[in-house]
Amino acid sequence: MVDDDFMVAKLHSRYVSAVPGFSVVGVAHTGAEALRAAHRLRPDLLLLDIFLPDMDGIGVLRELRGAGLAADALFITAARDAGMVRAALRAGALHYLIKPFHQAALHEQLRHVASLRSRLDGLAEARQEDVDQIFGTRPPGSRELPKGLAPHTADLVEGILRAHPGGLSATECAEAGALSRVSARRYLEHFAATGRAEVTLRYGGTGRPERRYRPAG
Repeated sequence: MVDDDFMVAKLHSRYVSAVPGFSVVGVAHTGAEALRAAHRLRPDLLLLDIFLPDMDGIGVLRELRGAGLAADALFITAARDAGMVRAALRAGALHYLIKPFHQAALHEQLRHVASLRSRLDGLAEARQEDVDQIFGTRPPGSRELPKGLAPHTADLVEGILRAHPGGLSATECAEAGALSRVSARRYLEHFAATGRAEVTLRYGGTGRPERRYRPAG
Protein backbone atom coordinates (compact mmCIF):
# COMPACT_ATOMS: atom_id res chain seq x y z
CA MET A 1 0.00 0.00 0.00
CA VAL A 2 1.61 3.27 -1.13
CA ASP A 3 0.03 6.57 -0.06
CA ASP A 4 1.55 9.74 1.37
CA ASP A 5 -1.42 10.20 3.73
CA PHE A 6 -0.92 7.97 6.79
CA MET A 7 -4.62 7.84 7.65
CA VAL A 8 -5.70 7.06 4.10
CA ALA A 9 -3.10 4.30 3.87
CA LYS A 10 -4.41 2.85 7.12
CA LEU A 11 -8.03 3.03 5.94
CA HIS A 12 -7.31 1.45 2.57
CA SER A 13 -5.24 -1.25 4.26
CA ARG A 14 -8.32 -2.17 6.30
CA TYR A 15 -10.36 -2.31 3.09
CA VAL A 16 -7.86 -4.73 1.57
CA SER A 17 -7.63 -6.94 4.65
CA ALA A 18 -11.42 -7.33 4.65
CA VAL A 19 -11.30 -9.21 1.31
CA PRO A 20 -10.73 -12.97 1.69
CA GLY A 21 -7.40 -14.03 0.25
CA PHE A 22 -5.76 -10.60 0.53
CA SER A 23 -3.43 -9.21 3.18
CA VAL A 24 -1.25 -6.09 3.37
CA VAL A 25 2.43 -7.03 3.64
CA GLY A 26 3.77 -3.47 3.75
CA VAL A 27 2.91 0.23 3.71
CA ALA A 28 5.00 3.06 2.22
CA HIS A 29 4.46 6.82 2.21
CA THR A 30 7.09 7.94 -0.33
CA GLY A 31 8.31 6.67 -3.66
CA ALA A 32 11.70 5.73 -2.22
CA GLU A 33 10.05 3.76 0.59
CA ALA A 34 7.85 2.01 -1.95
CA LEU A 35 10.82 0.97 -4.08
CA ARG A 36 12.74 -0.41 -1.11
CA ALA A 37 9.71 -2.22 0.31
CA ALA A 38 8.72 -3.73 -3.03
CA HIS A 39 12.21 -5.13 -3.62
CA ARG A 40 12.31 -6.55 -0.10
CA LEU A 41 8.77 -7.92 0.17
CA ARG A 42 8.09 -8.93 -3.45
CA PRO A 43 4.32 -8.28 -3.26
CA ASP A 44 1.82 -9.75 -5.72
CA LEU A 45 -0.07 -6.46 -6.00
CA LEU A 46 0.79 -2.79 -5.53
CA LEU A 47 -1.83 -0.20 -4.58
CA LEU A 48 -0.23 3.05 -5.66
CA ASP A 49 -1.06 6.70 -5.14
CA ILE A 50 0.22 9.05 -7.85
CA PHE A 51 0.94 12.11 -5.72
CA LEU A 52 3.92 11.24 -3.52
CA PRO A 53 6.33 13.72 -1.91
CA ASP A 54 9.48 12.63 -3.78
CA MET A 55 8.25 11.10 -7.08
CA ASP A 56 4.96 10.10 -8.64
CA GLY A 57 3.48 6.64 -8.43
CA ILE A 58 3.75 6.09 -12.17
CA GLY A 59 7.51 6.62 -11.89
CA VAL A 60 7.59 4.09 -9.05
CA LEU A 61 5.85 1.49 -11.18
CA ARG A 62 8.12 2.14 -14.16
CA GLU A 63 11.24 1.74 -12.02
CA LEU A 64 9.97 -1.51 -10.58
CA ARG A 65 9.08 -2.80 -14.05
CA GLY A 66 12.56 -1.84 -15.25
CA ALA A 67 14.09 -3.76 -12.35
CA GLY A 68 12.13 -6.87 -13.28
CA LEU A 69 9.53 -6.81 -10.50
CA ALA A 70 6.41 -8.41 -11.94
CA ALA A 71 3.82 -7.26 -9.38
CA ASP A 72 0.41 -6.19 -10.64
CA ALA A 73 -0.62 -2.60 -9.86
CA LEU A 74 -3.80 -0.67 -9.08
CA PHE A 75 -3.65 3.11 -8.87
CA ILE A 76 -5.67 4.72 -6.08
CA THR A 77 -5.45 8.47 -6.51
CA ALA A 78 -7.20 11.82 -6.65
CA ALA A 79 -5.53 12.55 -10.01
CA ARG A 80 -8.27 13.04 -12.60
CA ASP A 81 -6.19 14.26 -15.53
CA ALA A 82 -6.74 12.04 -18.56
CA GLY A 83 -3.02 12.16 -19.29
CA MET A 84 -2.34 10.57 -15.91
CA VAL A 85 -4.84 7.81 -16.62
CA ARG A 86 -3.18 7.18 -19.99
CA ALA A 87 0.28 7.14 -18.40
CA ALA A 88 -0.87 4.67 -15.75
CA LEU A 89 -2.30 2.39 -18.43
CA ARG A 90 0.92 2.54 -20.44
CA ALA A 91 2.96 1.80 -17.32
CA GLY A 92 1.03 -1.46 -16.93
CA ALA A 93 -1.67 -0.70 -14.36
CA LEU A 94 -4.60 -3.10 -14.13
CA HIS A 95 -7.01 -0.36 -13.08
CA TYR A 96 -7.32 3.19 -11.78
CA LEU A 97 -9.58 4.18 -8.87
CA ILE A 98 -10.28 7.88 -8.30
CA LYS A 99 -10.57 9.09 -4.70
CA PRO A 100 -12.88 9.26 -2.93
CA PHE A 101 -14.54 5.91 -3.59
CA HIS A 102 -16.65 3.42 -1.70
CA GLN A 103 -15.09 0.40 -0.08
CA ALA A 104 -17.12 -1.81 -2.42
CA ALA A 105 -15.32 -0.33 -5.45
CA LEU A 106 -11.93 -1.45 -4.15
CA HIS A 107 -13.31 -4.83 -3.14
CA GLU A 108 -14.65 -5.31 -6.67
CA GLN A 109 -11.24 -4.55 -8.19
CA LEU A 110 -9.46 -6.90 -5.79
CA ARG A 111 -11.86 -9.70 -6.64
CA HIS A 112 -11.22 -8.94 -10.31
CA VAL A 113 -7.46 -9.27 -9.75
CA ALA A 114 -8.00 -12.59 -7.97
CA SER A 115 -10.21 -13.83 -10.81
CA LEU A 116 -7.60 -12.89 -13.43
CA ARG A 117 -4.86 -14.69 -11.54
CA SER A 118 -7.04 -17.77 -11.08
CA ARG A 119 -7.98 -17.83 -14.76
CA LEU A 120 -4.39 -17.42 -15.94
CA ASP A 121 -3.07 -20.02 -13.51
CA GLY A 122 -5.60 -22.50 -14.87
CA LEU A 123 -4.72 -21.96 -18.54
CA ALA A 124 -2.13 -23.95 -20.42
CA GLU A 125 -3.19 -22.38 -23.70
CA ALA A 126 -5.48 -19.37 -24.13
CA ARG A 127 -8.43 -19.21 -26.50
CA GLN A 128 -9.59 -15.89 -27.89
CA GLU A 129 -12.56 -15.94 -25.48
CA ASP A 130 -10.11 -16.22 -22.57
CA VAL A 131 -8.02 -13.32 -23.86
CA ASP A 132 -11.11 -11.17 -24.41
CA GLN A 133 -12.22 -11.72 -20.82
CA ILE A 134 -8.74 -11.13 -19.35
CA PHE A 135 -8.20 -7.89 -21.26
CA GLY A 136 -11.81 -6.77 -20.99
CA THR A 137 -12.17 -6.20 -24.72
CA ARG A 138 -15.72 -7.55 -24.70
CA PRO A 139 -17.56 -6.23 -21.63
CA PRO A 140 -20.57 -8.13 -20.30
CA GLY A 141 -23.71 -7.47 -22.30
CA SER A 142 -21.84 -6.68 -25.52
CA ARG A 143 -20.32 -10.11 -26.20
CA GLU A 144 -21.48 -11.74 -29.41
CA LEU A 145 -24.28 -14.26 -29.02
CA PRO A 146 -25.39 -16.96 -31.42
CA LYS A 147 -28.56 -16.35 -33.37
CA GLY A 148 -31.63 -16.88 -31.19
CA LEU A 149 -29.99 -15.88 -27.90
CA ALA A 150 -30.91 -12.51 -26.41
CA PRO A 151 -28.45 -10.29 -24.48
CA HIS A 152 -30.84 -9.54 -21.60
CA THR A 153 -31.58 -13.24 -21.08
CA ALA A 154 -27.87 -14.05 -21.32
CA ASP A 155 -27.21 -11.50 -18.56
CA LEU A 156 -29.98 -13.06 -16.45
CA VAL A 157 -28.65 -16.60 -16.84
CA GLU A 158 -25.07 -15.51 -16.24
CA GLY A 159 -26.16 -13.73 -13.06
CA ILE A 160 -27.87 -16.91 -11.84
CA LEU A 161 -24.77 -18.90 -12.70
CA ARG A 162 -22.52 -16.52 -10.75
CA ALA A 163 -24.87 -16.75 -7.78
CA HIS A 164 -24.35 -20.54 -7.66
CA PRO A 165 -20.57 -21.10 -7.50
CA GLY A 166 -21.13 -24.68 -6.40
CA GLY A 167 -23.01 -25.46 -9.60
CA LEU A 168 -26.59 -25.96 -10.72
CA SER A 169 -28.56 -27.85 -13.35
CA ALA A 170 -30.45 -26.39 -16.29
CA THR A 171 -33.69 -27.18 -14.47
CA GLU A 172 -32.58 -25.26 -11.37
CA CYS A 173 -31.44 -22.34 -13.51
CA ALA A 174 -34.79 -22.30 -15.32
CA GLU A 175 -36.67 -22.21 -12.03
CA ALA A 176 -34.50 -19.38 -10.68
CA GLY A 177 -34.98 -17.26 -13.79
CA ALA A 178 -38.58 -18.19 -14.69
CA LEU A 179 -37.35 -19.64 -17.99
CA SER A 180 -38.04 -22.86 -19.83
CA ARG A 181 -35.54 -25.64 -19.18
CA VAL A 182 -34.68 -25.79 -22.89
CA SER A 183 -33.94 -22.06 -22.99
CA ALA A 184 -31.84 -22.14 -19.82
CA ARG A 185 -29.80 -25.05 -21.14
CA ARG A 186 -29.10 -23.26 -24.43
CA TYR A 187 -27.57 -20.30 -22.61
CA LEU A 188 -25.66 -22.50 -20.18
CA GLU A 189 -24.24 -24.57 -23.03
CA HIS A 190 -23.22 -21.38 -24.80
CA PHE A 191 -21.39 -20.21 -21.67
CA ALA A 192 -19.67 -23.60 -21.45
CA ALA A 193 -18.59 -23.40 -25.09
CA THR A 194 -17.14 -19.90 -24.65
CA GLY A 195 -15.31 -20.60 -21.40
CA ARG A 196 -17.64 -18.75 -19.03
CA ALA A 197 -18.99 -21.95 -17.46
CA GLU A 198 -17.64 -25.38 -16.61
CA VAL A 199 -19.67 -28.58 -16.93
CA THR A 200 -19.58 -31.62 -14.68
CA LEU A 201 -21.68 -34.76 -14.81
CA ARG A 202 -23.55 -36.05 -11.79
CA TYR A 203 -24.43 -39.74 -11.88
CA GLY A 204 -27.28 -41.20 -9.86
CA GLY A 205 -29.72 -44.00 -10.42
CA THR A 206 -30.67 -44.94 -13.93
CA GLY A 207 -30.73 -42.88 -17.08
CA ARG A 208 -28.37 -40.23 -18.41
CA PRO A 209 -26.13 -38.30 -15.99
CA GLU A 210 -27.21 -34.81 -15.04
CA ARG A 211 -25.18 -31.95 -16.50
CA ARG A 212 -24.30 -29.34 -13.89
CA TYR A 213 -22.86 -25.91 -14.62
CA ARG A 214 -20.71 -23.60 -12.51
CA PRO A 215 -18.97 -20.32 -13.31
CA ALA A 216 -15.49 -20.68 -14.77
CA GLY A 217 -12.53 -19.25 -12.88
